[in-house]
Amino acid sequence: MRKHKALWLMFALMLSLFLAACSGGDDSESSNESDGGESESESESESSESSASQDITVSAKSEISSMDPSLITDTVGFQWAGETLEGLYRLDSDGNLSPGIATDSSVSEDGLTWTFDLREDAEWSNGDPVTANDFVYAWQRAVNPDIGSEYGPYFLGGVIKNAQAISEGEAELDELGATAVDDHTLEVALEQPVPYFESMTVFVTFMPLNQSFVEEHGENFGTEAEYTLSNGPFEMTDWSHAEGWTVEKNDSYWDAETVQLESISAQVIKEISTGVNLYESGELDQTELNAEFVDEYATTEDFNIAEKPYLYFLKFNQDANEALANVDARKAISMAIDRQSLVDVILNDGSVPAEGYVPSNFVNMPDSDEDFRDAQGPLVEHNVEKAKEHWAAALEELGTDSVEIELLGDDTGTSSNVLAYYKNQLEKNLEGLTINILEVPFNERVERDQNSEFEIEAATWGPDYVDPNTYMDMYLTGGQNNNMNYSSDEYDQLIEQAGSEYAQDPEKRFENFLEAERLLLEEDAAVAPIYQDSKAQLFRPSIKGVFTTATGPELEFKWASVEE
Repeated sequence: MRKHKALWLMFALMLSLFLAACSGGDDSESSNESDGGESESESESESSESSASQDITVSAKSEISSMDPSLITDTVGFQWAGETLEGLYRLDSDGNLSPGIATDSSVSEDGLTWTFDLREDAEWSNGDPVTANDFVYAWQRAVNPDIGSEYGPYFLGGVIKNAQAISEGEAELDELGATAVDDHTLEVALEQPVPYFESMTVFVTFMPLNQSFVEEHGENFGTEAEYTLSNGPFEMTDWSHAEGWTVEKNDSYWDAETVQLESISAQVIKEISTGVNLYESGELDQTELNAEFVDEYATTEDFNIAEKPYLYFLKFNQDANEALANVDARKAISMAIDRQSLVDVILNDGSVPAEGYVPSNFVNMPDSDEDFRDAQGPLVEHNVEKAKEHWAAALEELGTDSVEIELLGDDTGTSSNVLAYYKNQLEKNLEGLTINILEVPFNERVERDQNSEFEIEAATWGPDYVDPNTYMDMYLTGGQNNNMNYSSDEYDQLIEQAGSEYAQDPEKRFENFLEAERLLLEEDAAVAPIYQDSKAQLFRPSIKGVFTTATGPELEFKWASVEE
């Protein structure tokens, strides 16, 4: 679902590559992170050896729209709700589930009932205990049609029993498949086995809520610092809208001894050049870079790149243009684009050419250290000669020597440069093709995508949970995110079988995903993966233990500290 959130592209997120803020020298990927599972004694020892101030200031691209986890839809909100709230789990620096409010879990043999044991020492920042009812209330609220949550119905619907029916007004809130057996036991009933369910609970929509606090403040909840309540590593203490905010260490947090930072201040910085100037003057400890500044800072110890599992791709609407209904034309367009030059010259931010639809460094094969991307191998290529052959075949079948196609994209600076690059590559390599670029504001592009009002769209997608399914179920016939009129009975069968018959057989599930991805790209060329996003930034080398996550906060600060 994140394909429509432009800010999600700044974030988001990877599982196994780390921020290299402490890299030093020219190795931008030797990390500044802790392993996220560092023992308390080690963490305390490091802290005791340093007298450095544990207060840092970072940049944010925009204001926080809300701190209400039921309503958040942007990465800035995800970032700071993720630092002030804690669900059943957190992600550690290796992308693995780290203990949160849950201490243990079990699942029934049929995969339909999960039971979570909750810790008894978890408190809200007002002193109230964190209980199983806090999860039940939050999840009911997320699917309550009166609340208007965007992600509640999407994440819980079809997963937790009766969530879809409740969100559509066809069932009552108390029929949701989430039950507080007692204060420290949460039982969850699913509609069908979901092998990645625990991973889903990291997402902010699944965070608990203190019912009395939320109801006391009503519509004000999540709109000011005083109307927020924390059960995570930090609590919000100041919020100057459109300017910035501050979170401070939450002494009520169950794992407060691990948290070394005393405060994190965020400043809203919309211009990259402004952020760079503030970093140079010492007023910021972290700021993003674009291609304009990468070469200037690439050899400094402050520079680092974090790869994220965010895919940029071309989406072909097969009903909108006769040429795009032709598989040879789609293959030609995919093969005609030089992805390496795009990331090296136009982007210059550490992004890498895409080799498939499921990104690299995102998920491993079952019971293996082998990356899904490595197991599959490259499924897309830049090959001008083959592109020309497919294009000639397409023109012959279409009975024409010229084709006009509209390319839809955002009207931002970087996007404009990328769209111009696509146009140049396609018109140069495919004779008779004319690309008409349509640049529109973000919100309009979202609406056009949802209404299938595009021919080719420069689209994006980031993961909602750590499993190939978050990418692969997008193109089921008639699916919510399949707005390009692609349909394949074989593809449908593979994905549906992975979610039903093979739901509890990881090896067969992943075999289906591998075959479905091959079918989607090699045979049908339904979409054209172009590149996998990375984030170039300046990060103070003295700050250790920060890392990115795929579906949690973009920058995880729980294990961070400042060294002299």
